[in-house]
Amino acid sequence: MASGRRNFNSNGKAEDEAAKVKITRESLREMLFVFQYLKPYKTKFILGLIFIALSAFSTMLFPFLLGKMIDAASSGHAAAMQNTSALSSHFDLKNMSFSMNMLLFLIFGQLAVQMIFSFMRIYLLTEVGERSLADLRSHLFSQLLTMPMSFYSERRVGELSSRMSSDLSQIQDTVSFQLAEFLRGIFTMFIGLVAIFWLSAELALIMLAVVPVIAVLAVVFGMRIRKMSRKAQDQLADSGTIIQEAFQGIATVKAFTNEGFERNRYNKSIYSVVSLAIANARYRGAFVSFMIFSVFGAIGFVMWYGVKILPPGELTMFVIFSVFVGGTIAGFADLFSQLQKTIGATQRVREIMKETGETVDFNLARIEPTFKLKGEVLFKNVAFSYPSRKEVQVLADINIHALPGEQIAIVGPSGAGKSTLTALILQFYKPDSGSILFDGIESAAIPLSQIRAQMALVPQDVMLFGGTIFENIIYGKPGATKEEVEEAARKANAHEFISKFPEGYNTIVGERGVKLSGGQRQRIAIARAVLKNPAILILDEATSSLDSESEKLVQEALENLMQNRTSFVIAHRLSTVRNANRIMVIEHGHVIETGTHTELIQHADGLYKRLVNLQFQE
Repeated sequence: MASGRRNFNSNGKAEDEAAKVKITRESLREMLFVFQYLKPYKTKFILGLIFIALSAFSTMLFPFLLGKMIDAASSGHAAAMQNTSALSSHFDLKNMSFSMNMLLFLIFGQLAVQMIFSFMRIYLLTEVGERSLADLRSHLFSQLLTMPMSFYSERRVGELSSRMSSDLSQIQDTVSFQLAEFLRGIFTMFIGLVAIFWLSAELALIMLAVVPVIAVLAVVFGMRIRKMSRKAQDQLADSGTIIQEAFQGIATVKAFTNEGFERNRYNKSIYSVVSLAIANARYRGAFVSFMIFSVFGAIGFVMWYGVKILPPGELTMFVIFSVFVGGTIAGFADLFSQLQKTIGATQRVREIMKETGETVDFNLARIEPTFKLKGEVLFKNVAFSYPSRKEVQVLADINIHALPGEQIAIVGPSGAGKSTLTALILQFYKPDSGSILFDGIESAAIPLSQIRAQMALVPQDVMLFGGTIFENIIYGKPGATKEEVEEAARKANAHEFISKFPEGYNTIVGERGVKLSGGQRQRIAIARAVLKNPAILILDEATSSLDSESEKLVQEALENLMQNRTSFVIAHRLSTVRNANRIMVIEHGHVIETGTHTELIQHADGLYKRLVNLQFQE
């Protein structure tokens, strides 16, 4: 069951993720990798930045025009109406005078221009953010698809789903919104600071006296906020994992009446998130509240002191400019916290990006004649241990030679290494020593996708996708015609029961195929393999969990499927492998017996004979 989530590096060692998230030059540089996805849209991105600057500049015109309106009103309505010139005899911003009508016109003009600039910056940066993050999502998903089986054995599906959803959403929010807000804040603060020093350097210094205090608090509070935000994100990922596990194993949950247990487990996880979020909110709230008190307290003091040295209009300008500067500084606190989350999300995504994946051909169209397999498979002194358990040797000194079209049965007790052997054939893992050859060619010399494209697997626990029967069968050969799909279903003894469904091949199978029986799922998996027409077939206890009637139909379908192709059959029911060309008996990772059924049954003390006798007695 789920516990506190641990992350694993490429060496399989657990790491404490929370300690990684620090705003340093290195972490910021690493976060810049996101910008490589902005390159295809750099023109719109640059235009968006320009509109951010224009939007900030036009915004800061408002306090100036408002102050001038107050000056015009305080000078007397009649005098203001007489002075219709836009400029005095010499260019002096402080002494520029406008009529009230002109000022009203300019304010509405400024607001109209501001509206256009704001629309364009939001539209352009949102489009760039959405498109670039879609590219990143696609790249990350492609990278995950290339990861070897050892990668998935060390990570939970819920964790990877969280990377694809919450982490990328955090990055997307930064590119589409937070980046724009940060840059707009920088422009606004710069223009505002220039304006308040231009109006009164003395008052500006009073206003800025609070900045060092805020800076120190930002460092102290930021460290605490960063750690708590990361813990909350990790705990939320754990709760997502619990949901996924519960729903994937819903039949087991219900069979053991563990609905209450799963609810309590989930509640414990989500309320831990709530506690962390509330604690985080207290720190953030204290930080932001203190800044608001400091900044706007300074503004109040400035109003009290400023009336003595500035006219009403200029004082109004100064106060509004100060509000913009103070509000921007206060907003940086939240942006700082979001930046910390984004760095954490970026680092987790980068961990996957830095992993070495398999060489997968995403555009595989056909089998190259050079790599066309006949079906010969040779294991030469193969030894193997799983990457996460190197101290446990699963297979040792395995030698197998399967000729094209032969049926090789692999039998033995549970844990002997039977499924591991087939995983090596499928190239899910590489042997620690020894070599695997296909048609006399080293497996490493054949492109991975070319090898797997000529193999098919029918497992014991069939995994069907949640679409239709037709979509599940055509998965074996995307682009096949309806006639080819139906012919494959006939060979798999599946066409008859499919035709009885009201929607036929368009019947929805449900999550993992739950709407179908075990025998029906097996026959759809066989139809999928038939459609693929592989040179090498792997059957992993494909009939062990079926009733007698279903087993008969499935076994007949399997016999059709195995004709004229090399087959490796892992068998629990030994009656199904009597006709194999060769039976290999594995125990503790070693091949201890090899021969036909007739030959092996003659070994009085042989393991195969004991297994046969045990099943016969049952």
